[in-house]
Order: sequence, then C-alpha cells, then structure tokens
Amino acid sequence: MMKSRLNKFRSRRSEEAAETTTFSAAPVEWEMRPGGMLVQKRSDNCGPAAAAAAVAPPNLRIRVAHGAARYQIQVNSQSTFGELKKLVAAETGLQPGEQRLIFRGKERENGDYLDTCGVKDRSKVNLIEDPQSKERRLVEMRRNEKIQAVHQLIEGVTTEVDRLAEQITTLTEMLMGQAVKLENIPAAAFVGDACAATKSLQGKRIQKCVETLDTLKVSNAKHKVPPVVTPEWETFDPSPSANRWELFD
Repeated sequence: MMKSRLNKFRSRRSEEAAETTTFSAAPVEWEMRPGGMLVQKRSDNCGPAAAAAAVAPPNLRIRVAHGAARYQIQVNSQSTFGELKKLVAAETGLQPGEQRLIFRGKERENGDYLDTCGVKDRSKVNLIEDPQSKERRLVEMRRNEKIQAVHQLIEGVTTEVDRLAEQITTLTEMLMGQAVKLENIPAAAFVGDACAATKSLQGKRIQKCVETLDTLKVSNAKHKVPPVVTPEWETFDPSPSANRWELFD
C-alpha cells in the first residue's frame, strides 16, 4: 500500500515538471517601442490592473530658437522631429518642408525620435529656414511686388478714365442747355438771313457734339474694365504623392 502511494506521488511530480518545462519552452514574442527599446510583447488579454499600471510617456517642453525669436513647444517624448515640425509650423508660420531643426549641432531628420536623440525637458532646438525655400520665397515676393506695381498703374489710369467719362455726361447736359438757349432766340425777319444761317449752323454743331458724346458714353459702357483685385499669392510645396504618368504606344 505504501509503495503504491509513493508511485502515485512520483507520477504526479513528473507531470507537474513536464507542464513547467512545456510552459517555459513557449516562444517569447518581442516588439519594438517607438523609442527604439525592445520589450516583450504584451498579451491581448491583459486585465484592467495591467492596463492601469501602464505609464504614459512624459511630455517635454522644447525651447525652439529662430533667430531672435524664442518659442516653447510641448510635445510627447516619443514623438519624431517631423511631428515637432508640425507644432513649430503653427507657431512660426514656416511649413514643415521649409524647416531645418538643429539639435546638438546636427540636423535631425523627420523620422528621428526625440528620446533616442537625447532630447530632454527644456532642451534647446535651433530652427533655421531651408535656404532653397527662402530663395523661392524671395523670388515670389519680388514677383508679387512687380505685379502689384503694374496693377497700381492700371488702377491710376482707370480712375482717370472714369473721371473723364463722368465729364461726358456733364458736357452733354451743358450742350443741351445751350441748344435750348439757342432755340429760344427769336428768328424774326428783321435779323436778316446771316443771323438765321448762323443760328442754324450752331444748332447743327451742338447736335453733332451731343451725338459724339452719346457715342462715347455707349462705347465706354461696353468696354468698361472691371475693378482690379490684387490677388494674395501663396506658395505650395509639391505633394510627395504626385501622380506618376506613364506613356503608352
């Protein structure tokens, strides 16, 4: 009897040892964190306690220097320099493609992580504008200045033409008044044929001037230039997902 119990105890210990060996031999899955750290992959069936124990990465206050200007950007420690550029763009107005971020004397790429590069709270990052983007901006500004100068000259001529066009109506009214005045002059027989001929000639002259002014008014209404609106120019960087065209025979 004692020997039978001892055999059962040994058999149970052997099964427990086999289960322990099987559990230990199970493969371990690993995952790469954003900061570049290799850790054991967490199981999907983690309980609430394990989820509550997870600690969120801290936020950093980055001091960004752009010339004489200083900015303070708050960003996650596991963010990339590309994500930092988006936050800097909201403060400075420089698009991410126009920025170059220098940290510890080296330009950082968009895919570099802040924590892996050694960025800490209150770290200083220098911001400079990309030389090519700056040159394009200057060329665009000079082009806009020339366009605006031409528009101002055209607006000056347009204003003067409008002023003269308004005088056409005034001249027409003045000529019509002279026509009425000429019509009221009596054409008695004693004035002679010379005065009657002169009156008729002036009447025809006034009529011709009025017709000429009416023609000018109609022509001016047809060819009146709409007001010139100075456009606000904005530059865009070419999209990285631009269409690639393929030729077919």
